[in-house]
Amino acid sequence: MPDSIMYQEEEHYVVLEADRPEEFLSAPELLAKLSAILTRRQDDLPRELQKFSTVAEQARYLLENHCEFDVAPGHFLQWYVVRLEK
Repeated sequence: MPDSIMYQEEEHYVVLEADRPEEFLSAPELLAKLSAILTRRQDDLPRELQKFSTVAEQARYLLENHCEFDVAPGHFLQWYVVRLEK
């Protein structure tokens, strides 16, 4: 489980995707990205996400409990909490 100290300031994530440069996103931006992906995958969701009734709940669950999602064969999305220097 991630150390709670990582969440004391505004959350940011480094996001890695196959064949794309890394990008830094805020928590709301990453939730929006996950929601967009999950919206396209509603007919093919992993079992643990099927228990949630909305895409927003699915995205929040992924953000809080995982750091990787297989988008399609050979295509992945990974995210890690980072602290940006001010």
